[in-house]
Amino acid sequence: MAARLTDKQKKKIVADYLETQSVNAAAQRNNVSWDTARKALNELGDIEQKLEEKKQENTADILAYMERKRGVVCEIIEKGLAALNEPEKLAEASPAQITTALGTLIDKWAPKGQPITGKDQVEDDPITKSLKEMAKELKSGES
Repeated sequence: MAARLTDKQKKKIVADYLETQSVNAAAQRNNVSWDTARKALNELGDIEQKLEEKKQENTADILAYMERKRGVVCEIIEKGLAALNEPEKLAEASPAQITTALGTLIDKWAPKGQPITGKDQVEDDPITKSLKEMAKELKSGES
């Protein structure tokens, strides 16, 4: 008669099943038969549903954390933008550094799937205004 699985062994089978999505692979990883692995999985009920619920729970927790940290993040962004917009820093920066910073800002701030500029754009947001000012300064410095 085979020894009973411990709770730890059952949890390992479940973890392996969730990783591989295969009863056979979970059984092989844990040196048990397919039937034994299937029984361990069945004891826990609908694993996929529990996994999906856990993922949703984790997502909600992360979003709640991000919301709580919104003020700190905005403060960091504000300080970073101010540093990027300092004339002395711009004067010391290489063209490659400036274009990298501009590209990053544009990529992160431009609305997805919408043109960055256009006649339908009513008013520039603060980032766009800042970028345009920086571009003017760079152009005037080239002459």
